[in-house]
Amino acid sequence: MSATERLGDLLRELAPQVLGVLMRRYGGFEECEDAVQEALLAAAAQWPGEGIPDSPRAWLITVASRRLVDHIRSEQARRRREVVAAVQEAPDAELAPAPGEEGPGDRDDTLTLLFLCCHPALTPASQVALTLRAVSGLTTAEIARAFLVPEATMAPRISRAKQRIKAAGASFELPPPQERAGRLDAVLQVLYLIFNEGYTASSGPDLHRGELTAEAIRLTRLVHRSLPGDGEVAGLLALMLLTDARRQARTSPDGALVPLAEQDRGRWDAALVEEGTALVTTAMSTSSLGPYQLQAAIAALPVQAPRAEDTDWEQIRILYGILGRITPNPMVTLNHAVAVAMTRGPRAGLDLLESLDDDPRLARHHRLHAVRAHLQELAGEHAGARENYRLAARLTTSLPEQRYLRDRAAALDPGNGRAPGETG
Repeated sequence: MSATERLGDLLRELAPQVLGVLMRRYGGFEECEDAVQEALLAAAAQWPGEGIPDSPRAWLITVASRRLVDHIRSEQARRRREVVAAVQEAPDAELAPAPGEEGPGDRDDTLTLLFLCCHPALTPASQVALTLRAVSGLTTAEIARAFLVPEATMAPRISRAKQRIKAAGASFELPPPQERAGRLDAVLQVLYLIFNEGYTASSGPDLHRGELTAEAIRLTRLVHRSLPGDGEVAGLLALMLLTDARRQARTSPDGALVPLAEQDRGRWDAALVEEGTALVTTAMSTSSLGPYQLQAAIAALPVQAPRAEDTDWEQIRILYGILGRITPNPMVTLNHAVAVAMTRGPRAGLDLLESLDDDPRLARHHRLHAVRAHLQELAGEHAGARENYRLAARLTTSLPEQRYLRDRAAALDPGNGRAPGETG
């Protein structure tokens, strides 16, 4: 990893923590976020030449706080009375503790920020979008891809969410337990999307974005410690661990994507498999069944099989059928179609995919075409598979996925010497 990448990872990790400190001290979501962004820009400009300070978090808090105080002092007439009072009560000398000194700035407020972004004044979609932006630092374009909507639709949604948080007068503190439970669905969806963006990046040269998967797991552990008896929190954490266990085997030394059936199972993380399996087993035996528990149970089956051919596809098919009834959505149907193909034959899986052809959420999404190509290849329909692999490659913005899909299409080209009927 280059020095620039390491710096980017550090700033991404610290950004929500610094934002949490400012929110706790001053309030004013949008103003605090602007101040943090200015501090991050200053760090990106200064640290490569001057070196990273001994306490980078305290440095960012100091700079961001001063930018915010300057803004408030110049715009006092436009600020709410309580924010002005809060600033007047905080002397500049206390903007950040000295390195190594215990103080308010040393507290990690990321979990509090997470629940604030899921305030009930926001719609569920806005809760998720705002949290992805403020807590994990995803760009608006990345969030739009996660929601399967245009970037031009997502940007105003995030802006309106910030304004609603401000208008609601939300305090920067963890909600009481009874209210916290009501925000939990949005919190879990946020963490799920962050993990997915990290595990299979929607764009760029790398298949993984390790800083995002690590942050999603860290935040989910925080929520699990806060709500240890919630089966869906445990299920989501189990799903992340069981999925992340395969991360090292998903790419070859040159960065190419390696499909599940071809992965070296010796490279899977046995400790994560064990922890994830224990979590989902306990959750399913002690809690009401939910979608994250089901997904974790599905994820556990391939990693428990000693060989790819030993995978219990029939059980996976049954679990996807239950998941589709509890939480119907196109991605569940896509995965269900694969399980159907593995148990009932590729034509049965292709028939199931036809129900998604008119779904606008998948109109420009590459995964529908990639799954159809895979099932057509299994069925020996090489011409159709080749065209769908190529179409999927054109639609994805992930370079490793593009490479993999184009290689699959090339392998089915009649000029490559493959005999009719071979599926590879």
